[in-house]
Amino acid sequence: MAIGRRYVQTINKTYDRTGTLWDSRYKSSLIQADIYLLRCQRYIELNPVRADMVRDPGEYPWSSYRANGLGASDPLLSPHSLYLDLGDAPEARQAAYRELFRTGLDEAALAELRLAIQQSQPIGSERFLQQIEQMTGQRREARPRGRPRLEPEGSAVLPGQMELGL
Repeated sequence: MAIGRRYVQTINKTYDRTGTLWDSRYKSSLIQADIYLLRCQRYIELNPVRADMVRDPGEYPWSSYRANGLGASDPLLSPHSLYLDLGDAPEARQAAYRELFRTGLDEAALAELRLAIQQSQPIGSERFLQQIEQMTGQRREARPRGRPRLEPEGSAVLPGQMELGL
């Protein structure tokens, strides 16, 4: 434990930061790959561009864009079948991948992905979402932030009474 604390202190001092090393909880979302995989890759690989860290996703060294779009070797990556379907040859796939990044994601797509990620909700077509709901028994719906409010005891509206919308 002491080693972990010292490590965090060293990182914070070196990079002029504060707090824990892992500030927020891990979040993930199940995605319908054939529709949303490449959109999610665009979202992730354009994050450094949106954050003004780089001007082009190829300038960011810790993403798969350099391998998928520029052909850089990365032994940690296994190309997805949807990526392989972008072209018959590596050069064609890379060109098609770069073309996907010519425009950013629109605000509606960004909002949809961000909400799903924040709430660990699946992303896909309505049919896909219904299948996931049936398989898991959990409804997919946007939930308000925070804990649900508790109704004070005795505040329920009884039959025959009207609730005032004040």
